[in-house]
Amino acid sequence: MSFKHSLEGLLDRGKAELKNFTESRHAPSIPQSSRPAPPIPTSSKPSSSSQPYWQPNFHSSIPVSQYFQHECGQHGWGNNEAQNYTEATANSFHTSDHKLVLRAVVNSSAPTNETKYTSARLISHQKLGRQRGCLVATLSPPCASGVWPAFWLLPSQPFTWPNDGEVDIMETWNGDCVNHSCLHWGHYNGEDWNKHRVKETQMPNIGQPQGHIYAFAWQQPENGQGGQAVWYIDRQPVMKASIPEGTRRMEDWKIIINVAMAGNVCQGRLPANGEYHLVIHELKLCEEPAGGWHAFERDWNAAPEGHPM
Repeated sequence: MSFKHSLEGLLDRGKAELKNFTESRHAPSIPQSSRPAPPIPTSSKPSSSSQPYWQPNFHSSIPVSQYFQHECGQHGWGNNEAQNYTEATANSFHTSDHKLVLRAVVNSSAPTNETKYTSARLISHQKLGRQRGCLVATLSPPCASGVWPAFWLLPSQPFTWPNDGEVDIMETWNGDCVNHSCLHWGHYNGEDWNKHRVKETQMPNIGQPQGHIYAFAWQQPENGQGGQAVWYIDRQPVMKASIPEGTRRMEDWKIIINVAMAGNVCQGRLPANGEYHLVIHELKLCEEPAGGWHAFERDWNAAPEGHPM
């Protein structure tokens, strides 16, 4: 190769390197944050299992009867209770700020027994409907002498009490500021003494305006016999129980909310004239408890068992 050709080759390579250097100085770099993100693998997408599969809307334009059946009457309800349960909007209604309210009204000077003590008792149209799940409610109950508010579960009709079972999640009476978490599947007699479980939780501010969070989580095998249940207050496990063999499978149970007055549990005390409100801030059925089923196993190991009544 001649010297001339060698010199021309060197000049051409120099020009090419200068061009590459110049372009690299002016080309903007792509910030890391603007690079396209890789697609999220399906298996790692957030699970929706903690989302409610049923949650009633407490808008004031919606009638309570859309989500609940009113059970009505004044026949003592097996406990010599005084109240007349009605479907009147004076006793159960939705508020403008999306709360469900059960109002017990006492007017001892009313002209008839049916109007002296009025209240509401609601049963959900919705069943628990799952082999396992979690019922959650934020509640502000009344706490006064002669008043007995409750948030609980019974099997759907027809059922046999107590053999098919009863679960009490929130109940307090006579102004004792104590919550009674309960499981019943027997009569109140000597033979069935061991078919009741209860755990009392002292709650001096049980009726606080913002409410407390009550939850009940359950899991059963496919045949609906046996299984485990944990009761919670403000996300803390307060009681556990093995679901008794022979009771109705949990997926067939319904939610009950009511405010009773007087009766055996209240030792016959009648409430003073006035209004007593059970406020339901939120109510929902979820696929799993807070923290998921791993947390449920942890809570099952940590929670105390209820004691016989």
